Amino acid sequence: MKTRIISAIIVLLIVIPIIITGNSIYNIVIYILSLAGLKEFINIKETKKKVPDFIKFISFIIMTLIVIGSTTTTELVYTMDYRIIAGLFLVCLLPTVLYHDNSKYSIHDAFYLIGGLFFLGLSFHLLIVLRKINFFIIIYLFLITIMTDTFAYFTGYLIGRNKLLEVISPKKTWEGLIGGTIMGVFVSFVFYTTVINSNIDIATLLIATTFLSLVGQYGDLVFSGIKRYYGKKDFSNLMPGHGGILDRLDSIIFVVLGYMFFITIL
Repeated sequence: MKTRIISAIIVLLIVIPIIITGNSIYNIVIYILSLAGLKEFINIKETKKKVPDFIKFISFIIMTLIVIGSTTTTELVYTMDYRIIAGLFLVCLLPTVLYHDNSKYSIHDAFYLIGGLFFLGLSFHLLIVLRKINFFIIIYLFLITIMTDTFAYFTGYLIGRNKLLEVISPKKTWEGLIGGTIMGVFVSFVFYTTVINSNIDIATLLIATTFLSLVGQYGDLVFSGIKRYYGKKDFSNLMPGHGGILDRLDSIIFVVLGYMFFITIL
């Protein structure tokens, strides 16, 4: 636990100034994290089958186009050049015919990459756009994930008895889920009403924040399911005690997507 806490403190000391600074520095960091996340996403698949180098190279190019495309807008409107979409499908699907060997590259491999590129690319893109539109909203979303994850961990560690979904994540408990949700909602709720909008309808904010807290924990389980499928504990060992980029950002990746359901009211 000591290593986990020290690593978390170091990361926060680095990340918080970057989020506050914003602008190009923040955008570049998010972009780098998106490429690192994609690398982990591909690497974990390669524990079972190697992805052709050409496919990996093009995947990073497409991720770049998705993440940094249309980030100059001041409105939450995402536009993607149809050429990017066409290129994504052609590049990922065409080799299934050219290789004509499922042991090297199959239709399952192609859709794994297509899904991962869209899913991760859009989430990291939203992290850039939301920071540009409203600094305090991005803090609100990060607070939900950080407080939920932190208190879910400590609640589960201290009083956790009933396993949540042992086959996917053996250490997660119902007590952790409840404790994390309560504190995640409380802290972010207070922040929102104090800093962002004190006139917000309380019931609406509670429902939305609870939903986002649960969505973040759901995202954690989804990524845990991917790791278990490939027989890995973590996506990488970049952060001692925490794992890799996707191990740490799994919740926020889902939370920013979930926030889109409430963008017009929060």
